[in-house]
Amino acid sequence: MRERSLLRLAPLALGTLVVPFDSALNVAFPAVTVAFALPLPAIQWLIIAYVLTYGSLMLAVGRIGDIWGHARVFRWGLITSAVALLLCSLAPSYPLLLAARVLQGISAALVIGCGAALATSLYPEAMRARALGAYAASFAASAALGPLLGGVLVELWDWPAVFWIRVPVALLSLWLMRHHVTPPRDGPRESFDGPGAVLLALGMASLLLAINRASLPLFLLAGLALGGFIWRSLSVTRPILDLRLFRRPGFARLNLASLLINLAGFAVMLLAPFYLARIAALPPAWLGLVLAGGHGGAMLGSALGGRLGGGARVAWVGALLAGMGLLSVAFWSSGTPPALLLACLLLQGFGIGLFTLAYTDMVTATMRREDRGVAGSLTLLMRTLGVVLAASLLTLVFGAGESRALAAGAAPEGAFLAGFAWGFGLAGILPLLALLLIPRKTA
Repeated sequence: MRERSLLRLAPLALGTLVVPFDSALNVAFPAVTVAFALPLPAIQWLIIAYVLTYGSLMLAVGRIGDIWGHARVFRWGLITSAVALLLCSLAPSYPLLLAARVLQGISAALVIGCGAALATSLYPEAMRARALGAYAASFAASAALGPLLGGVLVELWDWPAVFWIRVPVALLSLWLMRHHVTPPRDGPRESFDGPGAVLLALGMASLLLAINRASLPLFLLAGLALGGFIWRSLSVTRPILDLRLFRRPGFARLNLASLLINLAGFAVMLLAPFYLARIAALPPAWLGLVLAGGHGGAMLGSALGGRLGGGARVAWVGALLAGMGLLSVAFWSSGTPPALLLACLLLQGFGIGLFTLAYTDMVTATMRREDRGVAGSLTLLMRTLGVVLAASLLTLVFGAGESRALAAGAAPEGAFLAGFAWGFGLAGILPLLALLLIPRKTA
C-alpha cells in the first residue's frame, strides 16, 4: 500500500476517532461524580447505557450498511455523534446525561458498525489485510489518546470537555467524506429483516445487562429473544447474520477465541489503573502514559499484522504474546519499575493487536463481500461480549484473591497484590487457551 494511498483512510480514521476516544471518559469519572453528587457505584451506568446500546445494535447496523451503503450509514453516524456528544456536554442532570449516552451509543454503532467494511472498500481485495491493519492501528491510536489527553481536558475545562472536544472532529470528518460513496452492489437491493433485528437487539441488550447484573430473569429474557432470533434467521432468505457460517470448519472456534482474548485484554483497563494509582503511586500524567502503552502496542501489532497479511499464523503469534504479556503483569510488585510496567503492557497490547487484525481478516475473508458490514460488526460484538464478561468475571476473581489474602492476615497492600495476581493469572491463561481454538482456516 503506497504512502499516498494510505491518505485515503485519513477521513475515515478521523471520524472513527469519536468512538475509541471515549476512553478519556474513564479519567473524568471522579469529576462527573462530584458534579452530580453521585455515589460511586452509580457511575457504572454511564458505561452500561453506552455499551448496551451499541453492543445490541452493531450487527443490525452492519447489515443496514451492506444494503444501503457503508458510507451513507457512516456519515449518519457522524451527524448523530456530533449531536449526542454536544448533548452529553450540556446535560444539566445525570438522568439526561444517561439519555444522551444512549444516543451516543446509537451513533457509535453507526460509525464502527460500518468502519471496517468502508476501509476495505477503498482498496482492491488483495490489499484487504493491509487496509484493515491501517484502520485497526488508527483505532488503537485513538484509544491511546483518551487517557493521555483526558486528564488535561478535565483539568482545563472540566468533564464536559471529553465530550464536546469530539464534535468538531466528527464534523470535519463529515465534510471530508462528503463525496465518498460506497461502490454499488451487483443485482437488486436485498431486504432487511426488521423483526430479526428487533429480536437480536433485545436479546443482546438483555444478555449484556444480565451478565453485568447477574440477573436470572434477564438471562431468561435474553434466551427467549435470541432463540427467537435464531428461529427467524433460519426461516428467512437474507437474515441479519447467516448462522450457517458457524457450521463452517473453525468459524465458531475462531469467534470463541476472540471472545476469550478480549475478555483477557480488558483486565488492563479494569485492574491496572488501581495498581498504578495505589501501589506504584504514579501521578496522573504518568498513569495515563503507562496505560496508553497497551493501546500503543495494539497499534503497532495491527499495523505489522496487516503487512504480514493476517492469517492463522499471525493470530497464533498474537495470542501467545498476549498471554505472555498478561502473565508478566501478574508478577508486578510494589517495587516494579515504571519502565517494566510499560514494557509488559506494550507486549500484551502488541499481541492483542496482532490477533485482532488476523481474526478480523479471517472473518472478513469467510463472509461474502456483500456482507462486509456484518463481518466487521461481528468482530466488534465479540469484543463487547468479552469486555462485559471481563467486568464481571475478573472482578469476582480479583475479589476472591484479595479476600483470601486478607483472611490469611495479609496487609491491605499485600492483599491487593494477591487479588491482582489472581486476576491477571486468569487473564494470562485465557489467550493460551485461545491458541487451541484458532483454526488453520475457516472455509
